[in-house]
Amino acid sequence: MDDLPLALLLLPMGYLIGSLPMGVIVARLTGGIDPRTVGSGRTGGTNMLRAGGWGRAITVAALDLSKGALPILIAGWLDAPVEVQALTGVAAVLGSWKSIFLGFHGGRGVATGVGGMLAIAPWIVPIVLPVFLIIIWVTRYVSLASILGTLIGALIVVAFMVAGWIDPAWLWYVVPGEVIVWVAHKDNIQRLLAGEERKFKAGDRQPTAPPGSGGPPNEGAPEP
Repeated sequence: MDDLPLALLLLPMGYLIGSLPMGVIVARLTGGIDPRTVGSGRTGGTNMLRAGGWGRAITVAALDLSKGALPILIAGWLDAPVEVQALTGVAAVLGSWKSIFLGFHGGRGVATGVGGMLAIAPWIVPIVLPVFLIIIWVTRYVSLASILGTLIGALIVVAFMVAGWIDPAWLWYVVPGEVIVWVAHKDNIQRLLAGEERKFKAGDRQPTAPPGSGGPPNEGAPEP
């Protein structure tokens, strides 16, 4: 297939896969609490931990990772150019943040972005994961861990590109993906700077926006 028709096929596919609201789907299939009604009102694994416990949270996190990896793997299987593979992954991250199935609401795109990195350079994730966990353990801020963890991961990828270990064309994934994650955390960054960010508590089930309201309230931690 020519590159342009292939891109026109793959990018919407990536966005639709990324848009699948795994937190909501898992909650409905298992009879759990809709994650949009508690904590931050987001749909990712962190808020599912608040809403439904560790089992559901791990399931959602794994599914969100797959949302990032699968579109890139499909694009590679179809022999798409690296740039198209990268943008397909970006489309998945965008869908995770602005899901068409939830009125352009969703999570923060972190787990989906990490899933994409697992498809691109899986050894990056074990390097960054301890940093992510240490930041959460020390500060209790998932938002800070997500922001710094993704930044450190992006810098490591760039360093590997300079070393010739990763194709520089993957910058088409790293830069836009990082921008999406940071923009998705804009409200968290503002609260962190103001000293008003809420620390993570797994059992925090404070009601927030009702399902279908179009988005969460201004409070809360981020969702991968």
